[in-house]
This record gives sequence, C-alpha cells and structure tokens, in this order.
Amino acid sequence: MNDNENRKITDPTEHKEAMQDMQESMRAKMRAAKEKKGLIIVNTGNGKGKTTAGFGVVVRTLAHGGKAVVVQFIKSSPDAVAKLLKSDNLTWHATGGGFTWDTQDRDGDIALCEQGWALATAAMDDPEVNLVMMDELNVVLRYDYLPLERVLEKLRTKRPDLHVIITGRDAAPEVVELADLVTEMKEIKHPFAQGVKAQRGIEF
Repeated sequence: MNDNENRKITDPTEHKEAMQDMQESMRAKMRAAKEKKGLIIVNTGNGKGKTTAGFGVVVRTLAHGGKAVVVQFIKSSPDAVAKLLKSDNLTWHATGGGFTWDTQDRDGDIALCEQGWALATAAMDDPEVNLVMMDELNVVLRYDYLPLERVLEKLRTKRPDLHVIITGRDAAPEVVELADLVTEMKEIKHPFAQGVKAQRGIEF
C-alpha cells in the first residue's frame, strides 16, 4: 500500500494521478496472476457473518452452473437459505444435534460429526462437485470431535480443482496455514450483548 492509499486526497488532479498509479498497480497484479486452482477458504473469528459469507460463494457457484455440497456440522436443521436455493446442483446436509451446550452429550456429538465428515469426504471425492462447504468444522476441530490430522490430510490430498469452504470460530493454526484464503470476522458490536434476541432473517 502506498502513501496515496493512506491519506484523503481532495485535489482533483492529485486524485486522478493517485488513481492512475493504483490502476497500474492492480493491472500489474492481475497480469501476474496466472494460476487457477481449487481454493481452501476459511471464514473464522468471533464476529457475525462467517456462514453467511460461505453461502454467498455457494450461490455464486450455482449461478455459474457448478455443483455444490453443504455439510452443516453442529446445526440440527438446514439453514433457511437451503429452502430458497432449490437446485439440482445443490446438496445440503445438516448433521448436528444443536448447540453443544444444549446437547451436553460428547459421544453423541462425535457420532454426528463422524456422519457429517463421511458426507463431506464423499462430496470431496465426487469429481462432479465443484465446491464443498463444511459449516462449523472449525468448532468441531476445536472440541476434538474429529481428529485434526485426519481432516488436514484430506484437505492436503483433495482434488486440485475442488474449492472447499470451512467456517467457524477458532480455526486451528494448522488449518489457517494450509488455507489459501482466510478471513477473520471481528466483532465490534453485537445486538445480543444489548439484550436483543436472535431474529428471523438476520441470525437464522
């Protein structure tokens, strides 16, 4: 980032020169970017929007005629988005038992995570699938419901053209290191802290 990007420019001539510099910089980066490959995308952090951002990529994949599979760990019922995205190119699984503080059943949660992981790995092995989203997998790994090394090995050996999205708080450092794209959602303010309950269309 150059100095022009760090300060407010109000002079029209100076602004045009700064934008020309930025344009050339961006075009040079685009010319240098030649490789295409399947990405491992991680959405993590304590802020809202990790799953929602993943759904946006799912929608984009479907819009381009791609095939996507969503596996929601922890969550006991499909997100409302699943009802809207009715497509032959979309497969959706909700394999959880609900919030872990409600289930209070570690063995049961692990069994459900194993079922979800089997669905996810089958999707990753399907040559027709372009995108696999594993919602809340970071939480699963945080609680050791699945062995981290088993997940990492599968990610390392995935098909070169397959895109994978992993969401959830507290992404393991090893997952972050392996990923191609990592976004951390940081909570600045949240209505729940002010006593505002979760609302349809916003949180679920």
